Amino acid sequence: MDSFWVQSAIGAIKAIAFVYDIITLPVYLVLQKPWKRRQDSRRVKAKPINQKMLVDESKYAPDDIEAKIVRNDDNELTYRTTDPPRDVHVKMLQENIDTLEKVFNYVAKTYTSKRCLGTRQILSEEDEVQQNGRVFKKYNLGDYKWKTFTEAERTAANFGRGLRELGQKPRENIVIFAETRAEWMIAAHGCFKQAMPIVTVYATLGDDGVAHCITETEVTTVITSHDLLPKFKTLLDKCPLVKTIIYIEDQLQKTETTGFKEGVKILPFNQVVKTGQDSKFEHVPPKGDDIAIIMYTSGSTGTPKGVLLSHKNCIATMKGFVDMVPIYPDDVLIGFLPLAHVFELVAESVCLMTGVPIGYSTPLTLIDTSSKIKRGCKGDATVLKPTCMTSVPLILDRISKGINDKVNSGSAFKKSLFKFLYQYKVKWVQRGYKTPLIDKLVFKKVAKLMGGKVRIIMSGGAPLSADTHEQIKTCLCLELIQGYGLTETTSGATVMDYRDMTYGRTGGPLTVCDIRLVNWEEGNYRVTNKPYPQGEVLIGGECVSQGYYKLPGKTNEDFFEEDGQRWFKTGDIGEIHADGVLKIIDRKKDLVKLQAGEYVSLGKVESELKTCGIIENICVYGDPTKQYTVALVVPNQNHLEELAQKHGLGDKTFEELCSSPIIEKAILKEIAEHARKCKLQKYEVPAAITLCKEVWSPDMGLVTAAFKLKRKDIQDRYQHDINRMYAS
Repeated sequence: MDSFWVQSAIGAIKAIAFVYDIITLPVYLVLQKPWKRRQDSRRVKAKPINQKMLVDESKYAPDDIEAKIVRNDDNELTYRTTDPPRDVHVKMLQENIDTLEKVFNYVAKTYTSKRCLGTRQILSEEDEVQQNGRVFKKYNLGDYKWKTFTEAERTAANFGRGLRELGQKPRENIVIFAETRAEWMIAAHGCFKQAMPIVTVYATLGDDGVAHCITETEVTTVITSHDLLPKFKTLLDKCPLVKTIIYIEDQLQKTETTGFKEGVKILPFNQVVKTGQDSKFEHVPPKGDDIAIIMYTSGSTGTPKGVLLSHKNCIATMKGFVDMVPIYPDDVLIGFLPLAHVFELVAESVCLMTGVPIGYSTPLTLIDTSSKIKRGCKGDATVLKPTCMTSVPLILDRISKGINDKVNSGSAFKKSLFKFLYQYKVKWVQRGYKTPLIDKLVFKKVAKLMGGKVRIIMSGGAPLSADTHEQIKTCLCLELIQGYGLTETTSGATVMDYRDMTYGRTGGPLTVCDIRLVNWEEGNYRVTNKPYPQGEVLIGGECVSQGYYKLPGKTNEDFFEEDGQRWFKTGDIGEIHADGVLKIIDRKKDLVKLQAGEYVSLGKVESELKTCGIIENICVYGDPTKQYTVALVVPNQNHLEELAQKHGLGDKTFEELCSSPIIEKAILKEIAEHARKCKLQKYEVPAAITLCKEVWSPDMGLVTAAFKLKRKDIQDRYQHDINRMYAS
């Protein structure tokens, strides 16, 4: 009976919507000009450029030359953007800004008293009793406290001089091992002012990884934070060259500086700034080709590699980004991704260059319901009201699952209503229209989650599933722009046009680089494939790194020079569509050929299955001697408990549920249904699963600091379970 009333009510709403469409369509047609939006979306973003002549004409007959050229075209295809540089890019050229040091000097003069870097004040940390009686420490937070552009530049200059007073010399490496915050950016720019290359280390990296980065780069000075300083009580034994540790102070607690290795100076950040105020040391401006950053990759296939990024590399990607992303004078960025990730560092550098204030946050305080926010206190996003943010697919997948959970917890009528309104909006947006009434009545309430003013999110670091892309863009009423790049290309390669209405693609080439597809015969990916050319993605341009630190063999393997342009072989497989837009479809290392000859892209399958509500994380494994894949699944605890209730297992613990054959079978069924919706082939869908009792974290060594899977380590840890799944 309930179902009948729900269907009737939704039917009535559909009828009202139909009448509303007929009345308002002429008005929206005139005001919104949907045909223009469709044209902008479909416009050609990049075109193939002429292939170079590989032969000396004098040695061949004309017919032979033609054959050689055609053969070259059959092997590779190079694309270049059709877009010209925009205003900020042109301004950077006019002002001769070719180093990050020049960026900060320029913005300090241009934006002087405008807000630059903001930190939320922590008023107190208090015990809060939860409904289950447990007590958690929560923050009572105040407003954001800001440094102006002039103040930030002056503090950075003083910090740089303070480092010189401590004995740090220009062109000597220095490590920053700290969480994302204003002091991180100030410290980095202090180093740039003295031509000191910074070595960036993820705050979530395990002790062995941190020690490797510090010892390999032979640093004597480390910049860290109050929270991470205690790690050095054990780390210093593995890092004998370190003589000075500078820690960023905590807002509430006094930092304990005893119990460290003798002979190592432990100094607060502000003391170094103070020392620099009275220093007579001059700035040592770096050159464009000088190394700005040795950025360690997160190490998904072994030990982290240090990527050498010059000032010119960073400036090139900044120029590319400002040509793709519209920026306005009243924009505000919320910064919470690791600054040790090149994507976040370049995005924040673009904000500095364009005068956009950056308010810092953490995943623990980001929104009103974050784990460290005291009841009745507001999250950082609600207080800051940002207009721009960067994100990674992992976070967007979680927001997407949160929206789904909220909808599914409502009544049958609310669920049906939301589904209708969602599909209604998607349909009209695809036709080039906006839906202001539905946005105001329904979706703007969801958008308040991030402060209510976010207009653009840039996603990078991993492929974003088309479903998540569509849902975030629809429900949060914003532009979600996906980009593609690597640490080795200073995160520069392709960025979606913000007017593009498609999902699951990574955009056309930036104005600072070319994209090339090269045949990969082993996987049957060729530039002659129909309907679109396919192949391994190569990136060439000013954003391409000089190579890996102290790894000449690996550098020569992955990088090469051609006609004065530097190129990087990504190992990713892409296809380029008719409008010049790249779609990443595979990865050479993730491709497994099963016994029957079918190729399975493990990364693609994982990306699709991660959007299934029951899955928190997943690693798909394929044995070439078998006909099917299997998967290791970290289940979502809330969904697992709901599933247990349905099967009469509500009294079991999380560990017991993970070992239950009934639950395993039920989840396998959910995965199969979700895979069907995602249009995965039957041979791609895992035929057996193991539920993992541990949540994979960087500390366990199963995922990188950027939360990418470490396949080899996961396989080694769960080899017994993999064998069991194939035996069954």
